[in-house]
Amino acid sequence: MAKTRTQYSCTECGATSPKWQGQCPGCAQWNTLVETVVDAKPAANSRFESLAPAAKLQTLADIEARETERIPTGIGEFDRALGGGLVPGGVVLIGGDPGIGKSTLLLQALSQLSASAKVLYVSGEESGEQVALRARRLSLDTRRLPLMAEINLERILATLQAEQPQVAVIDSIQTLWSDQLSSAPGSVAQVRECAAQLTRLAKQSGITVVLVGHVTKEGALAGPRVLEHIVDTVLYFEGDTHSSFRLVRAFKNRFGAVNELGVFAMTDKGLKGVNNPSALFLSQHGQDVAGSCVLVTQEGTRPLLVEIQALVDTAHGNPRRLTVGLDAQRLAMLLAVLHRHAGIVCFDQDVFVNAVGGVKIGEPAADLAVLLSITSSLKNKPLPAKLVVFGEVGLAGEVRPAPRGQERLKEAAKLGFTRALIPEANLPKQAIPGMEVIAVRRVEEAVDRIRELQ
Repeated sequence: MAKTRTQYSCTECGATSPKWQGQCPGCAQWNTLVETVVDAKPAANSRFESLAPAAKLQTLADIEARETERIPTGIGEFDRALGGGLVPGGVVLIGGDPGIGKSTLLLQALSQLSASAKVLYVSGEESGEQVALRARRLSLDTRRLPLMAEINLERILATLQAEQPQVAVIDSIQTLWSDQLSSAPGSVAQVRECAAQLTRLAKQSGITVVLVGHVTKEGALAGPRVLEHIVDTVLYFEGDTHSSFRLVRAFKNRFGAVNELGVFAMTDKGLKGVNNPSALFLSQHGQDVAGSCVLVTQEGTRPLLVEIQALVDTAHGNPRRLTVGLDAQRLAMLLAVLHRHAGIVCFDQDVFVNAVGGVKIGEPAADLAVLLSITSSLKNKPLPAKLVVFGEVGLAGEVRPAPRGQERLKEAAKLGFTRALIPEANLPKQAIPGMEVIAVRRVEEAVDRIRELQ
């Protein structure tokens, strides 16, 4: 059998070269040539052939749309991050730092699924004995959980076609290699080729494939960017490996909501779902403390209560602005708004802002809570007890509404909070029992209302 011919293509301009070189001959960029397979005469069953036969043109109204039936994993928080469960024929990519719990979570999920569905665990990083030891340590039922310790792509594809499992886990995509390419496992060409072939098989056969991906030191998934484009769902593990809590966030989901969040606690029996995650992100103070403000943030379809803590202190030299879990550039903008519209000066102060619990907050609805926690710390006056805050702040000093304000208020009332400082546009049409709602339009109005309550 003749060996498949390969060439090197530039990822920037598309120029080709018969051998690898550091600089692209077309655009003169460095380190942009990657190995690709060349098929001189594609066969009838070429791996680049379309998944569906050529179809006639038709309008979208004539196409029958059916609701996707999901496969529940048996782990509630994992299903929430996935948008309700696994989708037949879907491809899920899970990334995270080493040792954060990716393999543990998937082994637990397959153990639950094996009771009602045919599954397969492909381990490319650990031997069968290592996986068996982990399963025994977690007290999992693995009597119906088959394991394949293999890194050759062609053998894995042949096994998947022969066994036809409903769900297959590949741990990890960076360890696989195809004999169609001469590059080493983990290279850009190998990762792209292996992921493309597994995705193609999933779409053709209806097998749900879950890929484990390594991350770079910056926290992004390693390998080519196309890896995230071709899969259906991208999940990231968040959290400190030294902490017992883990967050699984959906950054892409073709079958559900993005930014959906699953919260887990790491125990000696594996990852356990947390039913009330707001309790993780609220500190238990014996008394009211200055610089603490409770924010109601929205993570996907779930409202969460997170404590925002600020510490403002006299600067010795250049003032510092440091954030943990929040955008540092947005903090600088909010301090300028606070000075310009509320007359509160922080240019000679060090400002440190932290989101408790290790959660990362990206939505602008946290602006008002950040400003009020800074004001509280600067004046050394605690905010009123049982108060929650949310709202976006503009450069003109206006307080803009946040999406799903009614759901946020209901979640706060459920957890025992009795006051809410919110944008006027989020004022509920019907009163919420046990909740006093204070609506504001501008930053200076919010600061004045807090001073009246303190």
